[in-house]
Amino acid sequence: MTNDNVLAERHTPPITLSFDDYERLSALVHAARTRMPDLADDLAEELGRAHVLHKGKHPQDVVAMKSEVKFRDETSGKIHEITLVYPEAADISHHKVSVLTPVGTALIGLGTGRSISWKTPTGEVRQLTVLAVREPVVA
Repeated sequence: MTNDNVLAERHTPPITLSFDDYERLSALVHAARTRMPDLADDLAEELGRAHVLHKGKHPQDVVAMKSEVKFRDETSGKIHEITLVYPEAADISHHKVSVLTPVGTALIGLGTGRSISWKTPTGEVRQLTVLAVREPVVA
């Protein structure tokens, strides 16, 4: 299946990013293009359609980097709770999921109550719905 076909199948709700997340994620996409081109392209596509807030503004009830997220896999009905992190902090045993994974890329910028379709590493198209977002602690 081509990327165009996958895009046609994906439900793409609006997403919102803070200026800081957008800047750092853009740099991550650039750095990941040679090692993980498909995942970098998927994240770049999400960034390209994001509404980016002015510097210093942070979205409310929206999945941001370091957010704790509760979401439902609509195919299985299973509820997951994860923290969305940068690749170097990923640790599945502690429920820390990289933004450079298909589910991480699907979650970034989604608001509570929003759903999105995404493609698993095995090629299966799934849908998830954000149930709750706990904002990251800003140090």
